[in-house]
Parts: sequence; structure tokens; C-alpha cells
Amino acid sequence: MTSTEVAILRTVLDQWKSAVDAHDPKRVASLFTQEAIFQGLHPYSIGPEGVAAYYDAQPIGMTAAYDIQESRRLADDLVLGYLSVAFTFTDRPVVKAHLCVIARRIGDAWLIEHYQVSRLA
Repeated sequence: MTSTEVAILRTVLDQWKSAVDAHDPKRVASLFTQEAIFQGLHPYSIGPEGVAAYYDAQPIGMTAAYDIQESRRLADDLVLGYLSVAFTFTDRPVVKAHLCVIARRIGDAWLIEHYQVSRLA
């Protein structure tokens, strides 16, 4: 795990966290590529529209806290991140999960190309 990989992931994931915490599904979706494979805790979708619909269905007040566990540079324009995430709610217990993301450089921006979350038992 290099500081460059972590910085790239934090650039995207800090924006993701901010948009999730603000319950702004369109802003969350803007962080994903047009071809992004998105697997939340419900059936998967392709592209930002499915991401927006997923986060729009999440309750107001849900927040996310993440910690990058591992990262790998897959190619010049691809970085993989493996994270632990805690989703906190106002009216129910915290949901702890593992999250795997692949960030892709598109021009000068890094966007999420792949997102797969797995709930912990």
C-alpha cells in the first residue's frame, strides 16, 4: 500500500462519504463511471443511475465511516481499494461491512468503476 494509492482512494472516497452523509444521491452517483458495476446490499446495477436510486432509498441520517485496509495499483489508471466501512443510522444498529472499490482515472478525475460491499456477520 503506497501513499499515492491511498491518496487517490481518499480523494474519491472522501467525496463519496460527504455525499452519503448529506443524503445527496445525485452527488454520490456523479462519482461513478458510466459503466460502473455497483453492488450494494441489494441487487447490482450498472452506471450512475442505479447508484443514485440505491442511495436515494437509504434513510435520511445514514452516515458512512471508512478505513482503507489495503490498496493496489492495477494499472496507471486503476487503483483497487479494500476497506472496512461502518454505516450508522439514527434508528437502528450500525451495519459493518467490507467494501472493495476500483477507481479509474478519467481525464484528470478519479471515479469509481467497481463497488462491491459485503456485510459482516
